[in-house]
Amino acid sequence: MKRKYFGTDGMRGKANSFPMLPGTAMKLGMAIGILFRREGHRNRVVIGKDTRLSGYMFENAFVAGFTAAGVDVFLLGPVPTPAVAMLCRSLRADIGVMISASHNPFYDNGFKLFGPDGYKFSDKTEQQIERLIETDMTDQLAGQLDIGRAKRVEGDIYRYIEYAKRTMPRDVTLEGMRVVIDCANGAAYKAAPLALWELGAEVITINNKPDGMNINEDCGSTHLAALTKKVCEVQADVGIALDGDGDRVLVADENGTVVDGDQLMAVIAESWHQSGRLQGGGIVATIMSNVGLERFLGHKGLILIRTGVGDRYVVEQMRTHGFNVGGEQSGHIILSDFSATGDGLISALQILGCVKETGWPMSRLCHKFEPVPQLLKNVCIGKGRPLENKRVRKVIDAAGKKLGKNGRLVIRPSGTESLIRVMAEGDDSYLVERVVDDVIDAILSVVDSI
Repeated sequence: MKRKYFGTDGMRGKANSFPMLPGTAMKLGMAIGILFRREGHRNRVVIGKDTRLSGYMFENAFVAGFTAAGVDVFLLGPVPTPAVAMLCRSLRADIGVMISASHNPFYDNGFKLFGPDGYKFSDKTEQQIERLIETDMTDQLAGQLDIGRAKRVEGDIYRYIEYAKRTMPRDVTLEGMRVVIDCANGAAYKAAPLALWELGAEVITINNKPDGMNINEDCGSTHLAALTKKVCEVQADVGIALDGDGDRVLVADENGTVVDGDQLMAVIAESWHQSGRLQGGGIVATIMSNVGLERFLGHKGLILIRTGVGDRYVVEQMRTHGFNVGGEQSGHIILSDFSATGDGLISALQILGCVKETGWPMSRLCHKFEPVPQLLKNVCIGKGRPLENKRVRKVIDAAGKKLGKNGRLVIRPSGTESLIRVMAEGDDSYLVERVVDDVIDAILSVVDSI
């Protein structure tokens, strides 16, 4: 079934443009409420949001839709995405909704949907919802006596903070550590600094004054210049950068050098392997992770399972095959012993725990392997399907042969934008750049002719 509303991670798009309209949110609440309805049971939903201006609009639209379907609503306010997943279980809710477009600019927004176990909805469930949205649901709504109630929940962010803190070993504190944290003016602007401070760290917080429009603006895990500058300025031991909804993390070492998700996963995998906690004999990552990570794990006798791009696909593989560490190069790291989704704060705490246990500086701890030269470029395509063109396919095939068995070529359309992403990696950086440019030139020649 071709999707009209859902993408690779819930719904996402420009606020007040299709499908990100308040009417869509209201219908979505109705459809989910109807789909999850059980006889003799009063359903409840927890709704969180990041700090975007449009969050108010969608929050109220969801309240209308869910209460119309007879679902009681608990409004959490600005909280990280992993807090919604965790509180879904903690509050025994049937549904969790996070209103966020993650690392996107403020004018975008999106909906991430969770079941009672804290895991994101399956493709099958999303398809059922899409079918319901397209129908007249009037006759399936709650009767006048069964309309849901809504209330704003105060203080439940502290449940999440305590939960995150308990993922650290009991005898490990962060005393003596100077930590800079960039909150991206997003959903974790309260929770993350407070958790670090309560664990004993000296915390310098930047980009923690959201105004509805500055989320991810030249800050957070997609814009690291402010973090690296601050780390060097205050001589911090580590810098932590979260994204707008707090489900991803990147790190800067004491020299201001950025550490990506591949290196962070390598640190956690090695530590957990040594302590006997690692399950599945390795980790799960996406096709975008550097082959250097795969080689590092191989030398440790561990495996790397690759999935398509998107943390939900990583989670599916982890659940199916019994892994408890997985993630993406971009900083989505899933530690299923603790969380059902990516959690930037908890992932950062695991890294800081390793620093305290080893006594090593971040620059030593987080340089586990030398990355293989990797290049990613985006091509704006507008309309059309250039990847189906024979000439483009021929160039792609030739590029793959040039890279050989020790290289990789990954070409994929973006799930949220009119882009094609072209990524290549191999031991020869000049060859990597050449094949990427060859593929892009071929795509552009087709796009220009459309």
